[in-house]
Amino acid sequence: MDVDKVLHTTGGVGQTSYARNCSLQKKASDVVKHITLETIRELYVATTPKSLGIADLGCSSGHNSLSIIREMVDTIDEASRKQVSRPLPEFRICLNDLPTNDFNAIFAALPEFYDQLRGGRNDHAGPPIYIAGYPGSFYGRLFPSESLHFIYSCYSLHWLSKVPPALYDEQGRSLNKESIYISESSPLHVSEAYLRQFQEDFSLFLKSRSEELIHGGKMVLILLGRMGKNQVDRGNSFFWELLAKSFAILVSKGEVEEEKLDMYNVPFYAPSPDELEDEIRSEGSFVMDRLEMFQIDDDIEDITSYGMDVAMTVRAIQESMISHHFGERILDSLFDCYRTMVQEEAQKEEIRAITFVLVLRKK
Repeated sequence: MDVDKVLHTTGGVGQTSYARNCSLQKKASDVVKHITLETIRELYVATTPKSLGIADLGCSSGHNSLSIIREMVDTIDEASRKQVSRPLPEFRICLNDLPTNDFNAIFAALPEFYDQLRGGRNDHAGPPIYIAGYPGSFYGRLFPSESLHFIYSCYSLHWLSKVPPALYDEQGRSLNKESIYISESSPLHVSEAYLRQFQEDFSLFLKSRSEELIHGGKMVLILLGRMGKNQVDRGNSFFWELLAKSFAILVSKGEVEEEKLDMYNVPFYAPSPDELEDEIRSEGSFVMDRLEMFQIDDDIEDITSYGMDVAMTVRAIQESMISHHFGERILDSLFDCYRTMVQEEAQKEEIRAITFVLVLRKK
């Protein structure tokens, strides 16, 4: 599977679109918003550039990206008013995602975005802001050298550049049968393959961004992860286990071929704090100013709503890959099964999805 050509959130504004099902990602962004805004404010005060370059990597197609960008602009606006003889800088906003992303949905929302920015100012002129789309994988160069001051990425870096090739033998047969990610039944080399792919990707990400940021430029990275060494826990890996079980139900009903399921693995990895720190130290371009772990405060009391929210969120992200591999016809049945399983498991015990926020500074 060519991930660059297949992986994208569901576009448009329909019932299963990412735009309608990105509230969990918004909650994560809001939990650490104070860190994001504090970081960009400190960067601006220290550098006071005339032209401020900001990139959102993995912007997707919902309203979340423009929402946090507006708050960044407001934060810089406030900080500039406190600086004697320092006019508001111009903003160069770079929105990045894979080429198959629904950029049109973002561009269609820009007139309202600009109106909101102008409406919050006494002069109604609004800040000078220039927004452009940059399609492409962030596992490689995207922007000119030293053109950016600040990089933001929310819930994107746990996606790998590809499904680890080592999950398949020389004949192309899967070595991770009955699983779509790392599970208790997976052979040891499966978890090793996922770790190696993460290390390769994250190191390339850091190297690429170090060339694009100015000296002292900063990044705020929000991604899914896990607490310790165990790669199989009742956290992010458990959600994939439930999806694998949902696929297995469709196999038992004859709706999915077992061979097709055996060949399906997700390009995802939830790193531990040690794995993140090791790669940052090994690559050597950045200093880690902050690393915090948190959980989204979900409303587990309403099990039905919780199960539906999780199922719709996962569907909005995975629908493109599943449709490519299995066909669209299984989507409704699959996620009905998945919703039910999430609800049943949440009634038994909390599913602890871990999120990290990192603040990195270029040396």
